[in-house]
Order: sequence, then structure tokens, then C-alpha cells
Amino acid sequence: RCRLSCHVKRHYSLLPDVDDGDTVTDFMAQERERGITIQSAAVTFDWKSHRINLIDTPGHVDFTLEVERALRVLDGAVAVFDASAGVEAQTLTVWRQAEKHHIPCVCFLNKMDKPAANFCIESIRQKLKANPVLLQIPVGSGKNFTGVVDLLTSQKLMWKMKSMRDDGRVFEVKALDRSDDPDLLQVVSDARTALIEQVADLDDEFAELLLTDFSENFDAIPSNKLQEAVRRVTLARKGVPVLCGSSLRNKGVQPLLDAIPAYLPAPNERHHDVVRWYKDDLCALAFKVLHDKQRGPLVFLRIYSGTLKPQMALHNINRNSTERMSRLLVPFADQHVEIPSMTAGNIALTVGLKQTVTGDTIVSSKASAAAAARRAQNDSEAGKRSRECASVILSGVEVPDPVFFCTIEPPSMSKQADLESVLNCLQREDPSLKVRVDPDSGQTILCGMGELHIEIIHDRIRREHGIETHLGPLQVAYRETILHEASASDTLDRTVGERRHVVTVELAVRPVDVASVGGSCELAFTEELEGQLSAEMKEAVENGVHSSFLQGPLLGYPLQSVSTLMQRVTIEPGTSPAMVSACVSRCMLKALRLAGGQVLEPVMLLEVTVGDDHLSSVLGDLAQRRGTVRDIQSRHDNKVLLATVPLAEMMGYSTVLRTLTSGNATFSLELDTYEAMNPQEQNTLLKRLSGLL
Repeated sequence: RCRLSCHVKRHYSLLPDVDDGDTVTDFMAQERERGITIQSAAVTFDWKSHRINLIDTPGHVDFTLEVERALRVLDGAVAVFDASAGVEAQTLTVWRQAEKHHIPCVCFLNKMDKPAANFCIESIRQKLKANPVLLQIPVGSGKNFTGVVDLLTSQKLMWKMKSMRDDGRVFEVKALDRSDDPDLLQVVSDARTALIEQVADLDDEFAELLLTDFSENFDAIPSNKLQEAVRRVTLARKGVPVLCGSSLRNKGVQPLLDAIPAYLPAPNERHHDVVRWYKDDLCALAFKVLHDKQRGPLVFLRIYSGTLKPQMALHNINRNSTERMSRLLVPFADQHVEIPSMTAGNIALTVGLKQTVTGDTIVSSKASAAAAARRAQNDSEAGKRSRECASVILSGVEVPDPVFFCTIEPPSMSKQADLESVLNCLQREDPSLKVRVDPDSGQTILCGMGELHIEIIHDRIRREHGIETHLGPLQVAYRETILHEASASDTLDRTVGERRHVVTVELAVRPVDVASVGGSCELAFTEELEGQLSAEMKEAVENGVHSSFLQGPLLGYPLQSVSTLMQRVTIEPGTSPAMVSACVSRCMLKALRLAGGQVLEPVMLLEVTVGDDHLSSVLGDLAQRRGTVRDIQSRHDNKVLLATVPLAEMMGYSTVLRTLTSGNATFSLELDTYEAMNPQEQNTLLKRLSGLL
């Protein structure tokens, strides 16, 4: 992915390379040292007559938020596969994220020059449940991979590398003829026929054209008509075009760049209901924030409508605040170019928005938001006026819950304030990082998505801010739920000064399905109560319930999969909302204790690629980690082991696996679900956390 951006970096004599650690989009020191992408990076460049906004995203599960926020604002995606490995565990996670956002995709089978490379079409079809539409056939394989055949035009694209310094900018295009390899001609003929038949099955307009004008000879269909049909299939998400190549020497990269405007949607082809109500007024979504020591917060905006200019006063609907943007920049990884204006469909980088955070909707003024709300109201006669404001806010970025936490301490108390400031900045940059203070010990708790995530945060605090912090032992972020239904009531009667506060609450809680990663808690009111409470008091009740959701009755972990029904709330005149929230929280705690507690532990989906000679050792180790083997597959000379393992058992697994296999194995992890701990494990955990063990 990062290689796509390199064609516009004019001052390089050689294109940057992942293996050399000098790619444009992997500019962080940690990225170059580890050879992985850690944070998403945006690059804007022109390709032929098109402007492309490219965001390179990480593949590691610890940085899944970076993928989530990129997919939230992009119109299409290029999914890059290792042709020798096919669909891997983390590929499934990213693919599901793209499907959730209804993103049309193009697949690129990379590393076709590796000895074990194969055309992993079946892997895409079976594991991703996608419908691959094959547009190219490779010419040669492994070290003999020299080019591709375009099935739409029946042209052969060949990259003839004359030296190791050849970067693949120049390639040869020629039509297939009888002088070519007969086996290749037959493979291309069969593949093109299959492509035409597949597209006809997926696109009625193309099928009708075939039957009316080309029924005698399907092969005579013009390539432009076939391309238009493939585009319609892609935009309707009925199929995914598949191309191939080797980005190491840029073989197949130019056709991939051509495929982006050819098959993925332009901004005006993606329909956003909220955006149409703004018409030509500015509407943008803040999807990423970076901190620059000189310029302060840099906010990335996806512009959906209108025009953005420097020195504009911008209204943030979520914060109900207005800020003035001082400068407008085009992002190019860590280098930015100042520009006078930017229009809809682009990614902008702004300077001066100090209150804006990830997920905020930015408009030109309160008046434009009100005008959009009126248009939304007119479009929906059944809509309620109280919901007008919410109806013109773009949906934000979904932030996953942390699964690991640990304490973090400064080298001395004199550095505590500096550390708090740094952590606030990092949280604004990375909403998947959560920081809280333990109410009992007063220690600062760092919550993250995994070992690598927390390790990178720790390293950034040291390198970028010069604070040598100490991390406590890494612990798993468990969750809690309840076992039974329960009801409770409570009355708070308190006099503060001359003011008396009296409130009575009755509520019921019950467990709901826990077999999901994000089993949320629910709150509902009886119909009678819904009409009795004022907006202020209803908000106070919600605050009291939600604060209880954050701290379970067993060990204080967040609750999951609990439904609460508010049955009665009686409030005497003069009672403050804070007292209502306090009474509701106390009543919730009673009900939760009566319902019985259950600890839920995160269970990970583990994929290990290992040779036959080390498979038994890996299986034996997994058995000791309470692992459950789901499947063992063959991939060339290796075995691919799929298993589920409790996250608590995976501490330091990379070191153990390296020892067991002499470094000849790789693995990936992703969160699968939360499961109830068995009674023995739960009791052990309760004793350990209570300080008895």
C-alpha cells in the first residue's frame, strides 16, 4: 500500500522500499525500526487525470482503530494480499470493517515473484465470502514472474528488469498474438470467457447487451463495455476485481493505480444522506488528530460538501463551539503543503482547531447546521424536532474497547504534570488509548489494545517527550456481566444547607446475550416514566446508570450485556440532578449484586504458521494455555494452526513461540469474543486480585 504513494516523491533517485525502512508513509522511527505500519498516513497525489487521496493503514490488530477511522472516511479500498499466504487472520478483521462501512474493494495479490506464490482466488472466495472477479493472469511464476495479461483488453504487460536498480517505471504493452505461448493463450481465452460469463451473471445490463448484440460471439464484446460492467458490479459490491503483481519492483503497480479510478467510486458516487441536506455548505468529519510541537493540534478532515479555506471560522456541532482555522494543508505523510482552498471529496489537514477531536462534525456555521436540520425535517414528516440536531451530525468513528492495562509512573513526582499532559495529547491522537486514575491507589492506569500498542506508547513518551516512565505488569481487561434478573428500589433523602433533596428509584436488570465482542449494555424507560421525566432529569438518570455500567459489582470491571429498565423515578421539587444520579447509581449497585456476578474474559483467535517438525510442540504449548484448536490447514510446506485462546494465557507468547520453533514460526492474534470464565478460574482470579494469593 505504501508503495502506491511513491510515484509522486520526485526528489528520490530510487523509490523508497519497505525492506530498507525508508517508505514515505512509514515515517515514524518505530515503524522504520520494526518494518511495520503503526499509524495511518495520508498522501494526496495525481494519477493521470485523477486526484487520489491514499491512506496507508496498519495490518496489526493492536492498531485496528487506524483502519477503522480510515475506512470511515474513504470511498474505496485496495486490499493487499501476500500471494504466498492468501487470506490471513488479520485480513478477516480488516475485511469485516470494510463490509461494515459498505466500502467497494479491489484486491491486489502482491509478491507474485515469491517461490511459493499462488493465485489465492479460492482463499478469497471461501474465507472472505467474497466474489472475486479475476481481471489479470500472471505471466510466469516465482522468480520468472515478468508481467500480467489484462483479460479485458487481451494485452500483455511486461516488465523487463535490466538491473537490480530498475524500479519498474517502464513496462511494455503489446497485444497477444499467435507467436505467444500456446498454453498461455489457452489459459487467457478460458479466463476471459469465465470473466464475461461471471459479469453477465452479476450485471443485468451487461447480460442484455451480450444477448442482443454479441450472442454469436461473446468474445467480440468491446473491452470498454466489459470494464463499465465490472465497475457497476464493484460499486454494487456484488464482486471484487482481482489484480496481481509484485510491488518490490513495481510490477503490476501501474495497472493497479489505473484500477482505482476505473472501478472504485468517485466522491459523488457515494451517497451520504446527511451530506445532501447541507447542499453547497461546508460539511466535514474530523477523523484523526496529530500533535505538532510548533503548530499544535493538526486535525485531518474529510470534506463531504462545500469548500474549506484558511482563516475560516468553523462550527463544531458535537462540541457546540466555533473555532478559527489558521492554515490549510494538503497531507503528504509527514510533509505538508499549504494551499488556498480545498473542495468536497478531499482529505484536508487543518491548523488551529484546538477543541476538535476524532469523530466531530465540522460545518461552516450554526446557521448552516440549522438550515440542514430544516431540510432534514422537511424530508421526514414523522421526525421529531428534538432530534433535528442529531440528524445532521455525521456518524463518528467507532472506537474499540481496550483489552490490556497497566500502571504507568513518572521517574519523579516533579514529572507527574508533564506526564499527564503528554497522556492527554496521546489520547486525543489515539482514542483507543484510555487513561484513568485508580480511585484506591491513586495510580495512573494505561489501557490499550495489546502488548505492542502499550509498548509503542511507552516508547513514544520516552522518545518524543523525553520522559522515562515505568510500566507496571501488563494485566487483562476483563469484563463482568450478571447471571439472573433482579429488581431493586432505593430512596435518597438528604439535606444540603437549606435545600432538601428527595428521590426514589425502582429499576430492574437482566442479562442479555454475551456471545459477542461488543455486547453493549442497554437502558430503557417504561412508557409512563418516559413522559414524566424532564430532559434534565432523564439525563441525570442516564448518567447514574451509565456510571454503574463502567464498574461491575465483582471486581470493578466494565459491565457487558446487561439490560436495565427504569420502572419508577419520583423526584421531590428542589432535588438536584446530581442527587438523582447518585440515587440511581446506588440502586443499580443493589440490583447488580442481587443478580449475581460473572467475570468474562477476552478470548483471542490465534493463527500460527509453523513447519511440520515443530507442530507438536506448538500444540502441546497451546493445551497448557487453555487453547482450543479449531483447524489445522496446509500452506505449501507449512501448517497453519487456527485456535482460540484466552488472552490472559498469551502473555509473552512471541518469545515462547520463538524458542519452541527456533524462530521458524509466525503468529497473529485478533479478539474473537468474551466468554464466561469457569468457576475454578474465576475463583483463582478473585483471590489473586484480592491479594490472597
